[in-house]
Amino acid sequence: MPSGKIKKVVSDKGFGFIRPDDGGDDVFFHHSSLNGLQIEDLGMGDAVTYDTEAGKDGKGPRAVNVSRV
Repeated sequence: MPSGKIKKVVSDKGFGFIRPDDGGDDVFFHHSSLNGLQIEDLGMGDAVTYDTEAGKDGKGPRAVNVSRV
C-alpha cells in the first residue's frame, strides 16, 4: 500500500492532494475516499496510506481508501 503526506486540502470543495513518499506525481483524493476520517481531520504534512485507481475522464490516478498513519 503506497504512503505519502498530505500536500494540500481544499476542505470547502471536499478534495485534496497527496505527495507520495516514493517521489511520484501528486495524487488527487476526494473526501468520499477517506476511511474513518473527515476532510477537516487532515492537514498539510499528515502521513497517510492509500490505494490508487484510475481517475475519471482520463485524469491521472486518484487515491482511495485513504487512512491516517
